[in-house]
Amino acid sequence: MSFFEYQGRTVAYRDSGGTTLPTLVLGHPLGMSQAVWDEVIPRLSRRFRLITWDLPGHGGSSPVTGEITPSELAADVRALLNHLDVPKYHYAGTSIGGVIGQALLCDAPERLDRAALTNTGAVIGTPANWQTRARRVREEGLHAMAPEITARWFSDSFRRNQTATLAGWQVQLARTDAESYAQLSLMLGDTDFSKALSGHETPVALLAGDNDLSTPPATLKGLSEALGGAPLETFEGIAHVPSVECPDRFVDWLTAWLLPSGADIGSGGVDYDTGLATRRQVLGEAHVERASHNATSLDQPFQQMITRLAWGELWGNTDLSHRDRSLITLAVLAALGRDGELALHLDTAHRTGVTEAELRQALTHVAVYAGVPAANHAFKMAKEHGWGEQI
Repeated sequence: MSFFEYQGRTVAYRDSGGTTLPTLVLGHPLGMSQAVWDEVIPRLSRRFRLITWDLPGHGGSSPVTGEITPSELAADVRALLNHLDVPKYHYAGTSIGGVIGQALLCDAPERLDRAALTNTGAVIGTPANWQTRARRVREEGLHAMAPEITARWFSDSFRRNQTATLAGWQVQLARTDAESYAQLSLMLGDTDFSKALSGHETPVALLAGDNDLSTPPATLKGLSEALGGAPLETFEGIAHVPSVECPDRFVDWLTAWLLPSGADIGSGGVDYDTGLATRRQVLGEAHVERASHNATSLDQPFQQMITRLAWGELWGNTDLSHRDRSLITLAVLAALGRDGELALHLDTAHRTGVTEAELRQALTHVAVYAGVPAANHAFKMAKEHGWGEQI
């Protein structure tokens, strides 16, 4: 976990790195934490650079003591992205995380590629109910209210069969700062995006759970109408937190929406544009532009072939991450002594998230299985390309 300061508050976040992949920011529900994404991150990390954060007073983030608005929470997200030098991104948020997504749609749509909002609404509940919730939290404490609140997060079946998970989230809720929870509750009571979302151009998809008591499908239908008819899917047997109750199904739905042309590679082959996009992600715009500019009638068909085959079929497949493929490529090139390509991939390995320790192990592997001279030469090249520090 990492931290940064914004507007006098400390924000806890996680960044999976992998800057060659499109960025996906994930916003968690009220009373939970960024750990709500733990079950979906392993699969999503093959396709996205993942950025998660904790709401104020949740997880590792510092609390708030006064009123806060959805726009201020959305500003936290934009500040985090500025801190990480991320210009464009996808966003997915559940519950209050979905409310933050709506604020991002209103306040800075130019940076948002696609959004997926789950178990949320343009209006959630009533002001009176949220005011009662805030008062009770202040008077009784979240520890006392945890069983009651978490019962609304999950379906009856999940609560019966996943008692340890339910108990764990009750502990997490009890550790949440009560005043921050109360202020965010009051904020939800005052929030109404029903007239603010019309005319937006960012593609948005919505997900509901038919067992969700807090934001039932009717609430999501109202949000869909506010968004001008955004597509809405309802999961049967699921309540308020699909990333916990049905992580695999959630990932399938999310990736199908965010990457409509990026399905897993099958027998039909990959088109040139898809391969080119992956090539640009991994090698960078400058290298690809140079290669395209230098192509002639002699090698242009070859360039098109390797773009479809190497970058579309191979690097575009998500069974391995870009980081994994980078390590394999470095080891193979080092073993074969392909210096030109090795130099290129040494320069781009930082982009794929390869660490110095991982590169060291890959080249040591070459020494054992392909020979010490090949590994020694590759280590020399790696140092020439900026890897390692003088000791």
